[in-house]
Order: sequence, then structure tokens, then C-alpha cells
Amino acid sequence: MTESPLGADPRAPALRTELAVLHQILVEGGLVVWTAGNVSARASAGTFLIKPSGVPYEDLTPDAMVLCDLDGEPIGESPLKPSSDVFAHAYVYRHRPDVGGVVHTHSTYATAWAARDEPIPCVLTAMADEFGGEIPVGPFALIGGDDIGRGIVETLDGHRSPAVLMRNHGVFTIGADARAAVKAAVMCEDVARTVHLARQLGEPLPMDAGDVDRLYDRYQNVYGQKGRP
Repeated sequence: MTESPLGADPRAPALRTELAVLHQILVEGGLVVWTAGNVSARASAGTFLIKPSGVPYEDLTPDAMVLCDLDGEPIGESPLKPSSDVFAHAYVYRHRPDVGGVVHTHSTYATAWAARDEPIPCVLTAMADEFGGEIPVGPFALIGGDDIGRGIVETLDGHRSPAVLMRNHGVFTIGADARAAVKAAVMCEDVARTVHLARQLGEPLPMDAGDVDRLYDRYQNVYGQKGRP
């Protein structure tokens, strides 16, 4: 049997295990239901790992993750086929070499904003910290090809936000690694809920652009412990 390209990657077992854990974080956070949603992670050169299609979250073992090339085609002899979003993920990895992880959810509040074709306005310090401004809306695209990936890349071009609301569909987030992308997905749902609730009481107050810039810089470059994600 020919060894897969990931077989020689010393990170392979740990990366597979991390992906299994990160999928459970989506479940625990209420960001996914049934088998919807997925996490992927860039692996060795020219490959990435992604959730298999239609497999329940409780069955997502490290070995279940499917290795694919950057065209979205499976590598090796896995009995499982990759997520139906595999070509969207592959497009992002091909066109954004800085991205190491991609997440997709249909989380309730953020997806409600996507259904309205409305960006989430930056009216919270937590949004300024994580997203550096509003969370934008990307175009509608059918599942199964790379149109979603193209919409993600084009919408986030020039944005500091690691999250995009794909119209009538759901949330996609990117990050330097899969954990960062999952964090962005969790934070996206949190602020989507808070801003929605604020609107039930009245119109949320806008934030000064200079304050948003300062908050973003502090959170990205000063907050937390050095060397710790």
C-alpha cells in the first residue's frame, strides 16, 4: 500500500485528534445539529483533513477524518467520503495560504442574520476585539462546488473579520489553524445573539472607528499570554 502524504507528517496523529475534539466543541456550544457543519485543517504540503460527509458527531474519531488534496479530492483509501463542503474548503486553502483552518456551521443566531442578508454591525467591544469591525455577508451559492469558497475569499478580502455570513446558508470562519477558526465560529454566534437581543430593545449604538481599531490592536497583539493561543 502506498503511504499517504500525511503519513510522513509527524503532526498527523495529533492533528486528527485535535479535529475530533474541535468538532465536539461545536456540538457542546450548540453551533451544529445532527450531521451538519464541519471543521477542516491544513495538513502537510498540499493537503488538508476534513470531516466526513453525513457522519454523526458522536462517531467522529480521529481516523474518520478524510485527507484531501487542494482540489478537494480524497487521498488514500479512506472508506468515507469527505464533507459536501470539501470544494469550498479547498478553494479557501488554495487562495489563502495564510489560512490553516476552516469551519462551517448553521448556528442559529448568526444564520438568522445570513437569512436576512444583513451584516452584523460592530456595536460590541467583543466584536471589535475578534472581528475588527462588522461581520460581512457573502453571496448566495449552491453547495457542492467551489462557488461558496470563492464567495468566502472575495467577501473577506480587505476585511479583518475571520467570519462571513453566507446568504441564506450559514457561517464560515477561517483562522491560522483549526482551533482559531472554531474560536471565531463560537464568537460569531455569541455576538450575533447579543446584537439581535439588543435590537429587540432599540437600535444599538455604533462604535467609533478609531476605538474599534484600538480595541482590535490590543486584543490581537497585547491580550493573553505570549505563545498561547
